[in-house]
Amino acid sequence: MATVLLPRNLLDLFPGAERRQTVAGETVDAIVRELDVRVPGMRDRLVDAGPRLRPHINVFVAGEPADLDTPVGPNDTVHVIPAVSGG
Repeated sequence: MATVLLPRNLLDLFPGAERRQTVAGETVDAIVRELDVRVPGMRDRLVDAGPRLRPHINVFVAGEPADLDTPVGPNDTVHVIPAVSGG
């Protein structure tokens, strides 16, 4: 199972959700779907129509940029990181 690390600002929307999750899934999409089972509404915050990751969400699998089709190994770490913008 992969280890998923969620950002604190996302967790503020889901009281009681854990920052570190151990999740089974062979792709980022499967991981997000499983997160949504555990934390209803999570997928809506991460995925846009298409489906594709929302523009303000970055996902990294084993340190590499990822999209919904990216494979996830059982020992991989998946980071969900909100985009930082401003001036």
